[in-house]
Amino acid sequence: MDRTAQSPLARIRFVLVETSLSGNIGAVARAMKTMGLARMELVRPRRLPDAEAVARASGADDLLARAGVHQELAQALTGCRLVVGSSARLRSVEWPQLDPAACGQRLVHEALQGDVALVFGRESSGLTNDELGLCHYLAHIDSDAAFSSLNIGAAAQVFAYEIRRSWLNHAADAVAAGTGTGTGAITQAPTGEPPATADEMEGFYTHLRETLVGIGFADPDQSKRLLRRLRRLFNRARPDHTELNILRGILSAAQGRKAPGRFMR
Repeated sequence: MDRTAQSPLARIRFVLVETSLSGNIGAVARAMKTMGLARMELVRPRRLPDAEAVARASGADDLLARAGVHQELAQALTGCRLVVGSSARLRSVEWPQLDPAACGQRLVHEALQGDVALVFGRESSGLTNDELGLCHYLAHIDSDAAFSSLNIGAAAQVFAYEIRRSWLNHAADAVAAGTGTGTGAITQAPTGEPPATADEMEGFYTHLRETLVGIGFADPDQSKRLLRRLRRLFNRARPDHTELNILRGILSAAQGRKAPGRFMR
């Protein structure tokens, strides 16, 4: 029996942003399918999957047929509890970073409880800082500084392999734990209320920006760095749904949507 059946692998999305060459989409599909991954999402691809994509997919064209197509990255991340952005280069903007092995472990661990995503940027320029702001972590493949160019299909294969390796290690540990000999490298994510999803967080960030501008704390034309730091703060905190409602209630009060002193006697 395939050990990946009914596994967290089904909850892991590979999201491709503005891919230039349809053949690269096919190459990513092939990399995914060889490792048991099946969900692909495309954001504003320059060309929709065509004959070249099917040829490069080498039998993984079913992934191409099922791939979702979106106009905005946020739409492709709807429902995700964790988002990791892949980048071929390290950024001047500080962001929590993972290597491929740690990325695979984190995605599998989180996928035990819900949907997660690994985002790949444009072949030439990667992800923008605004797109990175949608991510909890940045994953980077360390390569030779003298020649660091890595095709998106090859990068996808590295990450897909690490994801599968982490899942198989987890499955083996789960079996071994039943006999008292498991190492427990990846354990079941804690129960309780899950963290807010990517789309819920985007609603919060929109509300946060409106509030900061409305109360005169932030200049709408000069606050990108501030908002990026606040994204990093709340992405690190990963509030759950109830906590997010509390935060949004505070924002609403700051906006004057709640009567001042209404609880004072």
